[in-house]
Amino acid sequence: MKREDTPFVGGPLDGRVLPVLLGATGHPPKVYRVPVPAADGGPPTVLVYRRVQARQSRRLGLHQGWKYVYDPEGKGDGGLKWPWSKPDTRKGAEHGGAPGATPDAADE
Repeated sequence: MKREDTPFVGGPLDGRVLPVLLGATGHPPKVYRVPVPAADGGPPTVLVYRRVQARQSRRLGLHQGWKYVYDPEGKGDGGLKWPWSKPDTRKGAEHGGAPGATPDAADE
């Protein structure tokens, strides 16, 4: 299996560079979850990092690597996105609102 040294930004892993396994496409996973065991033996805390583009070349704007940025919310990525699936058109879903949430009085 191929690995790539990938920097982590923000959160408890800030400044660290860890080897991350690459997938079949040669890219690291979009979401990297790190379970941290609790000191008292309770359920582990899961740190969530999201993959973003690290930098671009100056002249052509080509992609030059990945980095992981800490996501304090740690919400799920919504699962697989199939090309034939309909987009999520619920109110607030595109802005991070809770699915099925009722609109505020200011929105009406």
